[in-house]
Amino acid sequence: MSPTSQFEKKQVVGTSTKSVSDAIESVVKTYNEKNPVYWFEVTEIRGRVTQTGEIEYQVTVNLGQKTK
Repeated sequence: MSPTSQFEKKQVVGTSTKSVSDAIESVVKTYNEKNPVYWFEVTEIRGRVTQTGEIEYQVTVNLGQKTK
């Protein structure tokens, strides 16, 4: 019988004023410190313009982490 694994899927929104990739990277790195991230999926990309005219990138990311 082959070993099996179970994963939990978390949905997180990350933001960055630098870039979309920076927003993704910050989410993955933050959650990878707590429990290894085995995969991620970007499901939404959006942005907003602040009152000062700065652009903020926002991403919704699904993270797959093994259950303990």
